[in-house]
Amino acid sequence: MSGGLDAAMARGLEEIDAVCPQACGGAVAVDLGAGFGMHALALARRGYSVVAIDSSEALLKVLQDHRGELPIRVVRDDLLDFSKHLNGKAQRILCMGDTLTHLPDLQLVRQLFSQVAKSLHAGGVFIASFRDYTASLVGPARFIPVRSDNDRILTCFLEYFNDHVVVHDMLYALHDCAWQLQVSAYQKLRLAPQWVVAALQAEGFAVRSEPGLAGMVRIVATKPLA
Repeated sequence: MSGGLDAAMARGLEEIDAVCPQACGGAVAVDLGAGFGMHALALARRGYSVVAIDSSEALLKVLQDHRGELPIRVVRDDLLDFSKHLNGKAQRILCMGDTLTHLPDLQLVRQLFSQVAKSLHAGGVFIASFRDYTASLVGPARFIPVRSDNDRILTCFLEYFNDHVVVHDMLYALHDCAWQLQVSAYQKLRLAPQWVVAALQAEGFAVRSEPGLAGMVRIVATKPLA
């Protein structure tokens, strides 16, 4: 889905360059839902000491294989438990690439925001990006081409419910001159950007919403200095 490691790393670096200044003095950043490291590696190259958290052993193995000597601590855990892996407070906490929508309900999103507020230094920044599924696509527009090459064709189909959308991944893969279909499905929250902004403001953040990469919404929330 990411178009390969090199393409994903280039996008991660572009996004980090847009929202995270060069770090100094061993600043700590937390990457929630770090996956294979498209943001964690970019953060470390910008001078941050990174705590990269994800629940996928396979994705974290890719990150471990590519971090080299970069200051990245890889943690396999639920992102809601991230604070127990910090020795102090962080300057940056990221939750990017549609990770927020994978949480089961809005109450857990609020719980995460509360933990983020407690885990940031004054003046620290929380950055999230996610897809806005609140407007339902209809008819053929629910079928979304994701990526294709000579051997694979990946398409998503969106099925809408009141508070969530079910994403059906349909992967056609060429094996021995025959196309084989693999289907999987997972649930995502229908998070409204206005709701996310209000929930973070309720935690005391100064918040702005702006366009992110690949059609996502990007939220930048700054913890007050006092």
